[in-house]
Amino acid sequence: MTAHQRQSPVHRGTRRASMSPASSPRDKKRAPGRAGALALAAVVLGAGVALTGCGPSTSAAVTTAPASTGGVATPTTPGTTPSNTSSEIAPTAQAALCTAAMLSASLDDTGGGAAGSIYLKLIVTNKSAATCLLDGYPGVSLVKAGPDTPLGAPADRDAKAPSSGPIALAPGRSATAVLQYSQAGKYPNCRQVQADSIMVYPPGATDRLVIARPLTACNNAGDHLLTIGAFQP
Repeated sequence: MTAHQRQSPVHRGTRRASMSPASSPRDKKRAPGRAGALALAAVVLGAGVALTGCGPSTSAAVTTAPASTGGVATPTTPGTTPSNTSSEIAPTAQAALCTAAMLSASLDDTGGGAAGSIYLKLIVTNKSAATCLLDGYPGVSLVKAGPDTPLGAPADRDAKAPSSGPIALAPGRSATAVLQYSQAGKYPNCRQVQADSIMVYPPGATDRLVIARPLTACNNAGDHLLTIGAFQP
């Protein structure tokens, strides 16, 4: 075996490494072609993505909300209509105060009397077609027939017979207040005059009821002949 034939493995490995395809001049010449193909594929792929972005999408929808007009949006559910403002919501219905025009009135003098006084029941009945409210004391005076001019002092309110709260007076229903009348003869300074009627203002009303009832009045403001309680159911 010659010396050339006895080359060491290291020398043979060196020769194989020098003849590796990665270092081949022919491969170096083909490299630019491959790089160009990759670049062209990237351009084509990029163009496809751009064209896809221009087409319609089914994964999400974009909507534009209408311009605000300064109001507050109200959440809604299908099949419902949103309310606009609280002022458009109808409030709970409440009956109005009873006026004299809605009432009829009468006196019941079966309440008896004591110590120079008599007790009358003032009864008012709702003659209208609507429920109304009575709340508190009526205004009561003795009057002369014709001009309905009050004679003497109006009735004092009886603190022992206060209101128990508003009374919802349905059509045809009645409420009662107790009226105490003191005899005019009990008052030494009384300038006695004949009254023909009792005038009644329902609580809070500006119109009046007149009930025919002859009584002797004192035509001076210092003598208080009448005391009235609040209306009771």
